[in-house]
Amino acid sequence: MPQITDRAALSRNRARAEPEALFLQEHAADELQERLNEVNRTFKSVAIVTGFPRFWQDRFPDAKVITDTETLDLSQGAHDLVIHAMSLHWANDPVGQLVQCRHALTPDGLLLCIFLGGQTLHELRASLAEAEANVTGGLSPRIAPMGEIRDLGGLLQRAGFALPVADSTHLTASYVNAFHLMHDLRKMGENNALSDRIRHMTRRNVLTEAACIYADNFRNDDNRVDATFEFITLTGWSPDASQPQPLRPGSATARLADALGTQETPLDRSND
Repeated sequence: MPQITDRAALSRNRARAEPEALFLQEHAADELQERLNEVNRTFKSVAIVTGFPRFWQDRFPDAKVITDTETLDLSQGAHDLVIHAMSLHWANDPVGQLVQCRHALTPDGLLLCIFLGGQTLHELRASLAEAEANVTGGLSPRIAPMGEIRDLGGLLQRAGFALPVADSTHLTASYVNAFHLMHDLRKMGENNALSDRIRHMTRRNVLTEAACIYADNFRNDDNRVDATFEFITLTGWSPDASQPQPLRPGSATARLADALGTQETPLDRSND
């Protein structure tokens, strides 16, 4: 399994995070709470997988909260709800994480997984790439390769979940300049933890060039710069015989034309 994320560096970054800067975690928790309010079920055994256990324990005091290690500290069939919170974008084996969550669920148990998607920080990614190419003539890994919504729904099916759904929402934050954004990323523990990252300080002229490119291309009406955060939410259920099942092809008992109130027109196969 390719080690895209340096787990030791990620742990150091998270340890330096400041509680007042965790607005991404706040947004994710609010989003999940809203979705849970729409589910007509009371969950009695909740587990949360996260890189910020203290924050999520405060939001869900009755849940079992564990860290997002490669092997999750979850017992098989022990929970009717598992929340994987704001960690999957750093996972070296995202499907493996989801499979472990499924094994921890009771039959017809629910998984809610929220994490950052591929549109996150696209402004910063483009500005840094252009600046580094202009100044040094090359590129280095700086922002995690987050997945796109069109690809991520398949993760649930590969992990064996029933009734899989993937959707995305966006949050736009504004900053005085790109330097303030990068400082904020460090404060929230989401700065560079890639295994292939450069291990020395980035040249100042690269960062200055990136800030200028950012301001030229992504300045808003308030003379600040915008930063996009995309939140992907995956919803899936542990398989159970009580769940709705697709009908066999050809087993329908009603015509679609009758349901739509239209006249059915046979295909012309004379030229086949």
